[in-house]
Amino acid sequence: MRIRSAVAVVSLATAVSASVVPAAAQAADRAVATPTTFSDVVVNGGKDIVLGPTTRKTVTITWKVTDPDKVVATWAFLWHGPNTDDADGHLPAYPPAGTCTVSPTDPTTSTCKVSFGVDAARDFRHNSLAGTWNVLTEAQDATDDWTDADVAATTTFKRNAKVTVNAAPEPVKKGKTITVTGKLTRADWANGTYTGYRGHSVKLQFRKKGSSTYTTLKTVTTGTGGTLRTTTKATKDGYFRWVFAGTGTTGPATATGDFVDVR
Repeated sequence: MRIRSAVAVVSLATAVSASVVPAAAQAADRAVATPTTFSDVVVNGGKDIVLGPTTRKTVTITWKVTDPDKVVATWAFLWHGPNTDDADGHLPAYPPAGTCTVSPTDPTTSTCKVSFGVDAARDFRHNSLAGTWNVLTEAQDATDDWTDADVAATTTFKRNAKVTVNAAPEPVKKGKTITVTGKLTRADWANGTYTGYRGHSVKLQFRKKGSSTYTTLKTVTTGTGGTLRTTTKATKDGYFRWVFAGTGTTGPATATGDFVDVR
């Protein structure tokens, strides 16, 4: 679906009402129209936007817009779907015009930004909305020439993940077996909760007491309900944790280390 600001709609209506202008004159106007270009489009500082079931956060889009005829207004918003006409999500619902600063060295170029609130419980009611979103940019110049770019950049919304860990027994004799368990879950936006994330690789890491560095011991695949379970030998005092790298639709997760005293 094409989203335009109220200002844009009014401008288009005015253009239609002025259609009595001779075709030759309109063609001449188009011939001299100068191109508007968008660059340096960045969403959320270039970072993925990771949301839990009830996460609320502010998202900022920044961009540059250049036009020899100077830009009088510009917009940027996010959309998700196969194309703008069939989009199944757009943020914000009513895009405000960007706040811009004209370059002190180039009056035809402005640096702009817009910030808006995202509420997972309100805006992400379907898990299918996780993944790549597109940025549509639009601008109106001083000659009332309108330009837009459907995909000026992209960003990624991901479902938040959590992982737990428990290493037992504690304490344990050196050389004995330690069983490390845990569970990987991720946000279920549709139901407003967290559910088990099955069939994904998670690393078991260990950090010896007094060190700040974790070492990967092995990789385990989550089972039913996102469960994790493996064994290892007790060698020295230290901390065990699970680390999930994330996927294209789910954010990363790292458990807080569980200390085991080896005697």
